Amino acid sequence: MSGGPQSMGAKSAQGDSSANAVLAPGKATLGVEAVDAASNGALVVGVHAPGPGYTAGLVRGDILLAFGRTRLDSAADLARAVAGARPGTAVPLTVRHANGNQQQLMATPGIVT
Repeated sequence: MSGGPQSMGAKSAQGDSSANAVLAPGKATLGVEAVDAASNGALVVGVHAPGPGYTAGLVRGDILLAFGRTRLDSAADLARAVAGARPGTAVPLTVRHANGNQQQLMATPGIVT
């Protein structure tokens, strides 16, 4: 999809909150949709394929706990972290999978066009 701003996909569980980050062209994107997790982190509810999150190995049900050195307590935190990332620069993601295992993945945010 091109021709205008696109949503990063991080939405708060509360609905229309400021976590809904609309990015201008040229900004970073992870290609995931997320909501606030039950405890802390951002729960991945959608992964765009192809996309940076998909390439990194993210799947629906994963909980993102950190984006680089930034701790994620909510989907809004994820949206802000991704918006501040440099497209094309790899970032470590700390992820808790649905089975409870924690893993570190590398993702290279893409560019919203």
